[in-house]
Parts: sequence; structure tokens; C-alpha cells
Amino acid sequence: MFPDWIIDVLFWVAVLFLVGVYVSWRATRLDRLHVRVETARAALDAALVRRAAVALELAASHLLDPATSLVLATAAHEARTADADNREFAESDLSRALRAVVDQPDFAATLEAKGDGQAVLDELGAAAAKVAYARRFYNDAVSAARIARRKLLIRVLPLAGRAPLPGFFEIDDDPPRL
Repeated sequence: MFPDWIIDVLFWVAVLFLVGVYVSWRATRLDRLHVRVETARAALDAALVRRAAVALELAASHLLDPATSLVLATAAHEARTADADNREFAESDLSRALRAVVDQPDFAATLEAKGDGQAVLDELGAAAAKVAYARRFYNDAVSAARIARRKLLIRVLPLAGRAPLPGFFEIDDDPPRL
């Protein structure tokens, strides 16, 4: 019916088409993973900024003694203004400062007795929990992207383009016990 060379050509065209579809699918998946990492990083940054804002609000609320307010305000300010290289350390320092403030004897009872102290405590607890969740979600996205980038096809064909390898965000994010 058809000469053998036409069947051979059609076979190789089909193989090349399927390989092209597979490579395109892998590249699209890698791109989606990178978008997921960027989105998760934006959510993490928003959660970190919100936690620092709540800590500054608590420090400025006159609900704490002046020394405690100064320590908390300093840690929150450092976390908000830290550069990329020092951000993890500053955020960990803020976590430790929050725990040190909240772990003071009768802290919650003292704040609850001072008007809107319970609202600030609830907001602080929610902000600290969001940081922990956002960091886990971000690190999961980074892990998935790094695993995908280790695949042979991704390395042989430069499917990652010029996108930098995403890095994990490791901080002490244990929330204070409220």
C-alpha cells in the first residue's frame, strides 16, 4: 500500500511528536512549580510582615512594661527591615522574642485584664500560626521544584531556563504558647 520508507518516516515523525509533547509537558510542569514557589514565597512574606506588624502593635499598645516593649519592638523592626541574607536570622529572633514575652508569668492574665489585650493576643496567635503554615507550604513547594529539577531530562535540556534554584526558608517559627 505505502512504500516502506514512508512508513518509516511517519513512525519517526510520530516518535518525535510524542517526545516533543513529553518535553513540553515537563517544561510546563516545571514552570508551574516555579510559579507555585513564587506564590508561596509571597504568602510567606505577607505572613511574616503581618506577624511583625502585630508584634509592633503589641509593643506600642502600652500593655507591656517598657523594657519588654523595647525588646519586642526592636526584634519586630529588625525582622521587617532585614535584607535577604539576614532575614531568616531576624525572623527567628522575632520568634524567640515573642516566646520570651508571652512566656512571662501571668502574661495572658495580665493582658486580658487590660481591656483589648485578649484581641491582641488572639491576633498574635493567628499571625504566628499563619507564619508556620506559610513556611511549611513554601518549603514543600521548594522541595517539589528541586526534585523536578534533578530529573535527567530537565538537566540535559535546559528546561529550567535561567530560573535560579529555589532555596528553603528555615526559621524558628514555633508560635508562642498563648
